[in-house]
Amino acid sequence: MLMDGNSLGAQVAAKWRKKRGSLIMALHEIQGVKGFVPWEDAMDLAVGMGIPLARIYEVLTFYNFFKLDAPGKAVISVCTGTACYLKGNDKVLEEFKKELGIGEGESTPDRMFHLQSVRCVGCCGLAPVCVVNGKTYGRLTPTDVRGILEEWRKKLSEDEEHK
Repeated sequence: MLMDGNSLGAQVAAKWRKKRGSLIMALHEIQGVKGFVPWEDAMDLAVGMGIPLARIYEVLTFYNFFKLDAPGKAVISVCTGTACYLKGNDKVLEEFKKELGIGEGESTPDRMFHLQSVRCVGCCGLAPVCVVNGKTYGRLTPTDVRGILEEWRKKLSEDEEHK
């Protein structure tokens, strides 16, 4: 029995249930709306599609793209592709971890920032690179990290003031 027939999970299940091999697309749809896949939506999706909840969590935890917790307002994606690796992305990533006090795949306690590593963002000529909510920063050094974080703290606080 569905927990809530009007939940996003139930709606997505109704859309995808008859399409073979559609679980990943259904999960992408939920995450595209909410930014992560909440437990309640995963349960409603499981019931609605007739898939064991364990199978859904198997997929959610296998692919590192999927998030089980709400990410921070600013998602920081540090490129770990070959060009960025050769240009010192590991030092940039470590500086983000140090400044934020979190590890990869984690969000700050205030949910302002979420830090993740990604395979390639397609800006190899700007290596090392990070992307914050769609804005690309290139030719980074560890000393750039603090300025990027301050820029986003200011932007996010201004956004909150205008709500």
